[in-house]
Amino acid sequence: MPVSPEAVWASLSDPRSYAYWVAGSKEVRDADPGFPAPGTRFHHTIGVGPLTVRDHTEVLEAEPPALLRLRAKGRPFGTATVILRMEPEDGGTNVEIVEHPDGIYSLMALNPLLQLMTKMRNAESLSRLEELALRRDERA
Repeated sequence: MPVSPEAVWASLSDPRSYAYWVAGSKEVRDADPGFPAPGTRFHHTIGVGPLTVRDHTEVLEAEPPALLRLRAKGRPFGTATVILRMEPEDGGTNVEIVEHPDGIYSLMALNPLLQLMTKMRNAESLSRLEELALRRDERA
């Protein structure tokens, strides 16, 4: 992304932004004060069309502006550990997103169709995150 890690982190630090940049997210209903400190959560609605689920995502680890590790929940359909890494590179930031089903859903990681769908969704999410970070960078 052609922005600093701090600009990416600023987007990740705004819990309301997840409703836009996370593909499949419909809304963020609420967030704990101090987000994205470890242990804080935001409460979201996810889904496609009329099929929606209300759950939350919790911050497991935060090292601004380089690392954010989350536990995303969309029960009963699944839970996942999501890791976002930001590394300065060539005047911008290389942003990596890694997502693994966890808990009782961990065997879903072996499903090649789910892997492909997750890869496509995360590519779209990163594109949207880049758009937000660019807008924040322009305002700064």
